[in-house]
Amino acid sequence: MKTSRRYIIAFILILLAAAAIRLPRLAVRPLHTDEAIHAVKLGDLLEHHKYIYDSQEYHGPALNYFTLIPAWLKAEHTYRQLHESTLRIVPVFFGWLLVVLLWGWRKSLGWPAVLGAAFLTAFSPAMVFYSRYYIMEILLVAFSFAVMVCGYKYFITRQLRWALLAGISIGLMHASKETCVFPLAAMGLALLLVWLLWGRKEYSWAQVNKLLAPRPVAVAVVSAMLISALLFSAFLTNPRGIIDSYLTYASYFHKAGNFDFHIYPWHYYFKLLFFNHNPGQPLWTEAFILITGIIGIIAVLRGKGFRRESLLLLRFIALYTIILTVIYSAIPYKTPWIALGFLHGFILCAGIGMAFLLNRKTKIAQKIILLVILSAAGLHLAWQAWQNNFKYYYDPGNPWVYSHPGPDVFAIRDRIKAIAGVHPDGNNMVIEVVCPGADYWPLPWYLREFPNIGWWNAVDMQTPAAPVILALPQVEEDIIYKLYEVPPPGEKTLYTPLFDGYMEIRPRIEIRGYVQRELWERCEAERPANGQ
Repeated sequence: MKTSRRYIIAFILILLAAAAIRLPRLAVRPLHTDEAIHAVKLGDLLEHHKYIYDSQEYHGPALNYFTLIPAWLKAEHTYRQLHESTLRIVPVFFGWLLVVLLWGWRKSLGWPAVLGAAFLTAFSPAMVFYSRYYIMEILLVAFSFAVMVCGYKYFITRQLRWALLAGISIGLMHASKETCVFPLAAMGLALLLVWLLWGRKEYSWAQVNKLLAPRPVAVAVVSAMLISALLFSAFLTNPRGIIDSYLTYASYFHKAGNFDFHIYPWHYYFKLLFFNHNPGQPLWTEAFILITGIIGIIAVLRGKGFRRESLLLLRFIALYTIILTVIYSAIPYKTPWIALGFLHGFILCAGIGMAFLLNRKTKIAQKIILLVILSAAGLHLAWQAWQNNFKYYYDPGNPWVYSHPGPDVFAIRDRIKAIAGVHPDGNNMVIEVVCPGADYWPLPWYLREFPNIGWWNAVDMQTPAAPVILALPQVEEDIIYKLYEVPPPGEKTLYTPLFDGYMEIRPRIEIRGYVQRELWERCEAERPANGQ
């Protein structure tokens, strides 16, 4: 009893640590392009109380709907009122929930494996980094894990509530991201293989049919479809969204293959996880998770040293991890956050692997050495997690930073605020942004305080030039022509560069600014006073 109490205290401490490393300074990192796009869609939901699912772009509505909760709690009712912490507290919660859900497997995995997996979930650099990232991936991982936990609970208890919760989790997976089909396929194939290879001796086909009785299956299926339908239809205000949520698969894989800059070889994720080092930076590696995960996989497939009643679950976890890893590695379209799905599987297997190593019949001295090695590796992961979230959070040398905006976006925002401060209209000043291919992200987020801003793919010669213009370099000639050739004699306004130097909205994506000379002079005159 005392031992169990110590385990519970350790689990609670890990939960607190997981929250402690995820919560601080949520606004310190500039918003990624994808985060800014989701924020704009959230703003539309807040202000117009509707969500229109776009089957050609973006992903499901779950992230936006869950973000309504902190937005309402903080009385942020418009897009302009939103704060970065409001957005990112949602993935923080679901990243933390991944640790909480391990409680449901404490009896089946055993406390040592649960605590090992909990620690790795809490401090995996990738898990922490993307638990502070306003995208859907961490929600998809959390709901996938919830399906497995609730599904196993139903398997051992036959209680209908667990079938209901598993179905709700599947519905939320679908409402999070179209790629839910991959973890669901991995679960289904892993279940089939576990039964074919090891389960038939204990569970006949008749017993399986009894387990899959019509009532619990119907509860799971109906609850999954209902939750998904409610969210995709914006609570039945847009029924077309339900149809589109399934029609999207007709073109989804074709769309993914069209983005050449996201196409990588099969080993891309393993390079990110195993070894990354640049001069003057930490050694980035999560090899410890992969190696101990492989040890756990081998151990459970061999089946020696484990409780018989838990072995089917452990083998399911191992096969699920292998299958999902193969799927994601085989798909050419890759982004770093996609690795979270199979990385979480490796974390579960690593917890099992660490428990297996510690439970082996070895000498005390060997166990102490092993414990020291495991502890040192775990602390190195925690140190990396702190470094990549609070020091190298936009540095390209960080393996989890992917085409991420740097601090220039803050400087751009602040410079335009300074100009607005001397303009008669203030923040209502007209701003013109010209970026071919709508390549202006994440500026819509950082310029959300300015209601009179126009976004253009090309220079419009018919529209009067705005007091402030932002544009990509490739349209500069057209900008100059508009400013100095189009206006009739005597009506030309002199413009000057808005920025003192080179500015990027994303790596290697330069943005240039132009401001009326009169406004620039006023702003410069006040610069010593306002610090801009």
